[in-house]
Amino acid sequence: ARIENLVTNGTFSLHGGTWEVDNNVWIVGNDSEVIVIDPAHDADGVVNAVGGRKVLAILLTHGHDDHIRAARETAEKLGAKLYLNPEDRILWDAVYDSAPDAEIADGDVFEVAGIELTALHTPGHSPGSTCFYAPALGALFTGDTLFQGGPGATGRSYSDYPTIVKSIRERLFTIPGETVVH
Repeated sequence: ARIENLVTNGTFSLHGGTWEVDNNVWIVGNDSEVIVIDPAHDADGVVNAVGGRKVLAILLTHGHDDHIRAARETAEKLGAKLYLNPEDRILWDAVYDSAPDAEIADGDVFEVAGIELTALHTPGHSPGSTCFYAPALGALFTGDTLFQGGPGATGRSYSDYPTIVKSIRERLFTIPGETVVH
């Protein structure tokens, strides 16, 4: 199994403001099957990066619009189920009229190409923020729970700095130190 990265760009909107942002899309798997994490902004770009492989799941780390606005279209084009922690439905519902295909719960395990990704609920950036840990790859996919240099952004709706620090301390600092954060 391997990890592939696609960077997409678009906008993030909240509280009447809109900003240009780049987002990481992660594709985890092999030459025949993959899981896609956070298919942001560009459904066609994600479909091209997947390149005909079977998509077992599309996992969303959280529900902010920059991470989910292209998610439904991507899922439809790839014929894959879309998973989101239900605590982020308030964010999802601001963009979509229908529910995600499935819910992510803390401890859920998603298998692809002989490896496991375990869901770790890490609230703080958003109520349902979820990271995915793949010990066999020595990899952790954090969405916006971690930014380069520190915790993900807080100080906006449904986010809380003490909560994100607690999540990082209790859920992420317990992972082996050699783990690569994506």
